[in-house]
Amino acid sequence: MLLKKQTVWLLTMLSLVVVLSVYYLTTPEKQPVNMAGTEEKEEKQQEAGVKKEDAKQPVAKKETKDGATVVTREAGDDAFEALRMELTDLRSKQKEELTAIVANTKLSAEEISDAKQKIEELNSVEEKETIIEKLVLTMDYDAALVRVNGKDVDITVKADKLSPSAANSIIQLVNKEFDSTHDVVVNFQPEK
Repeated sequence: MLLKKQTVWLLTMLSLVVVLSVYYLTTPEKQPVNMAGTEEKEEKQQEAGVKKEDAKQPVAKKETKDGATVVTREAGDDAFEALRMELTDLRSKQKEELTAIVANTKLSAEEISDAKQKIEELNSVEEKETIIEKLVLTMDYDAALVRVNGKDVDITVKADKLSPSAANSIIQLVNKEFDSTHDVVVNFQPEK
């Protein structure tokens, strides 16, 4: 008995479905991984570790012009990175708010233009902070943190000793990157 091509094709597909079904039913079930939950646990563990370290170190809080509080503390590279992340989060929130303004079609063109300009300014400040940090690190410092708040530039450098000439070199470096109207403060944190 000769089978038609369609019948052969149909039987082949049915056998394939049966084989895949058997394979699916016999393989051990893998538990789905909740990546959001995993990330939250890791963040909580990291925060707990940072909080333990923070208890040993002096803390100074500074109010910014926009009402945000920037926390500074004596620490090493990990604390610098934590402060950098806080600053990045704050700026990300500001950018989200400004992006919402840009996306709002009910606002005037001037308001949208102002929001776009502020976003560009935030991006420019972030780029300049990164450039200055990299330039300071090339001056043989272990860690550096640069924060720009309006016309104030705060630079914290991890170093063994406070040298007026080193601070002056850092200030000159900042003045090359920014205009000279910025107030530059250089702080040295002792290496541990």
